[in-house]
Amino acid sequence: MTGRSYRWLLLGLAAFALTTDLGSKYYSFRELYHRGEHDLVPGWFKFIAQYDSSAPVSDGALRALQTWSTGGDEVMPRVNHGALFGMGGAGRGFANGFFAVVSLAAAVAILTWGLRGQPSRERWLSIALGLILGGTLGNFYDRVVFGGVRDFMYFYRIEWPVFNFADCCLVVGAGLLLVQAVFAPPPASPAEAPTA
Repeated sequence: MTGRSYRWLLLGLAAFALTTDLGSKYYSFRELYHRGEHDLVPGWFKFIAQYDSSAPVSDGALRALQTWSTGGDEVMPRVNHGALFGMGGAGRGFANGFFAVVSLAAAVAILTWGLRGQPSRERWLSIALGLILGGTLGNFYDRVVFGGVRDFMYFYRIEWPVFNFADCCLVVGAGLLLVQAVFAPPPASPAEAPTA
């Protein structure tokens, strides 16, 4: 194998995105449990924590993860069962299960492809895939533990749908992937071996 490998970049960005996503969700839903919201940019942007008193608390290991992720609170966060902008969320359990399977398949595909020879030597591709992988795993965690994705970032000035850090990583990663696919020069072909 020739050329520099950016596997570390893909895996490092994925780990950063995942921990930042889960940490920001933990902080927001724990700190805003009683306040409900915190205006970060008055008139424009705030963190908002919404709860669903009818959402069941699980038993066993999932209960431990739920209570840890909510700071020990018994009322579960309101979740998005669908994808971005709530698409496909009407079916609740089915939608969440479907998107959880899609997320897991996407994560396996990204790892399989992104850590291989040529793709692992492309810096911008590794950055894009790392962000997408981290965002995918962050929302996958929520789907398994909470039955849907916890959203808390809200541009209320323009009534943008509530989202989270994982969504940001997915959108930025997908944008970089598109730019890389359109504008990156094709990989150089290996030099032909000299003939005798």
